[in-house]
Amino acid sequence: MLVGKGASIDGSTMIARNEDYYDGVNPKTFQVYPAKDYTGEHFVSTYDGLEIDLNGQGCRFTATTNGDIHHGRWDEQGINEYNVAMSASETEMTNPRVLGHDPLVENGVDEDSMIYLVLPFVKTAREGVQRLGSLIERYGTGESNGIAFSDKDEVWYFETAGGHQWVAERIPDNAYAICPNIMVIEEIDFDDPDHFMYADGIKEFVEKYHLNPYDAGFNFRRIFGTNDEADQYYNTPRTWYGHKLFTPSHQYEPTSLDIPFFERPDKKIAVEDVEFFLSSHYNGTPYDPTGSYASGDANDQRKFRSIALDRNQSSCIMQIRNDVPAEYAAIQWINFGFFAYSPYVPFFTNINDTPTAYNHAGNEVDDSAYWLQKRLEVLVEPHYHDYINEVLAFRDECQSFGVGQVDKLTAGAAGKNGQALTDYLTAGNDQSADHAIKATKKLMNLLIHHALLNSKFQFERGDNY
Repeated sequence: MLVGKGASIDGSTMIARNEDYYDGVNPKTFQVYPAKDYTGEHFVSTYDGLEIDLNGQGCRFTATTNGDIHHGRWDEQGINEYNVAMSASETEMTNPRVLGHDPLVENGVDEDSMIYLVLPFVKTAREGVQRLGSLIERYGTGESNGIAFSDKDEVWYFETAGGHQWVAERIPDNAYAICPNIMVIEEIDFDDPDHFMYADGIKEFVEKYHLNPYDAGFNFRRIFGTNDEADQYYNTPRTWYGHKLFTPSHQYEPTSLDIPFFERPDKKIAVEDVEFFLSSHYNGTPYDPTGSYASGDANDQRKFRSIALDRNQSSCIMQIRNDVPAEYAAIQWINFGFFAYSPYVPFFTNINDTPTAYNHAGNEVDDSAYWLQKRLEVLVEPHYHDYINEVLAFRDECQSFGVGQVDKLTAGAAGKNGQALTDYLTAGNDQSADHAIKATKKLMNLLIHHALLNSKFQFERGDNY
């Protein structure tokens, strides 16, 4: 989800994304990488073998990197010291006709390396689009993806198609966009560089291979995307639900293939609204798989792909505020585990280290924040209706603490600068993490006691009389 500064309640820009993983477990960490000179570094992706020689000074940046990087970094989401945020990437699909003319590249610039190759080297969201675009054109990509960029003023969504094609569109300041695993950018205005960027030669590519089925316009979604029956059950319902939450005045069907790329909200959007959407499961509709009071029958509950899913790994909201100095304007809200049960924790990104529980996660269960939240999922899932009130109270308390912590650290940052400010925000993040860890353990303790009292193996002397 992407939110322009005029659509948010406090004038922030926000880009947010959920990272899922098919095997259910993909341990994630929160890291900060210091500024360094990349000149002479020969980057080799341990995921697909991509090789690139890097050059130039790179800035500090945060990322939600895999705990095990032997099969790729997968930095996924972060904010650099210039308050440029980037999320890479949302998996999409290119239609087979386009792929026939521009096949995917086996060792191209893929999701695993995009953050590392772009975020340290850009000072604006627009520069991020331009750098990634040049890399895709030169090295190609092995995936079709959607990538989000933002700074304090602009929010951009970037989509790749085939091996070398791409477009990007700026979200209007007073709008938001919701992007499931399907191409969403529509008409491209090639004469509006303020709001559109695109691969060199993309118009000629489409004309050469007769890819545009329409007499007028250049609809990227229709030319390059899939837009098929599978999308109507896996993708469009999630967009429908977001628009139902934020623009209920406009009505669409869950299976509509014509839901617009971006929309204006009926009311301003807060961080809490984005959190609710990113951790939702068609709440209050017949399609809720939890079987809650508003749910339909079993067929309805399994009809559409839910946002909250067993494959959830890491959810981030990158918030760049406009009502405070730039040195402490950037906040990365992080949720590890199963998003409907776990809390979002706010972390300032002008830091020199990350909290201990968040900076590691092994392939086996350990003491990391990631594995703690995964254990919470295992406790809650079999007893959803028994425990959900306690879970929601826990999430609300963590959110209130997080909001208060942002207020406290923002107030305390005033008058600090340089290393003193960085140290202060780093210590403040430790406090935020510590609260989330303790609150989660407290909830787990309560749920374990509940479960023991409800054991099927209870038997007292005299029960057989």
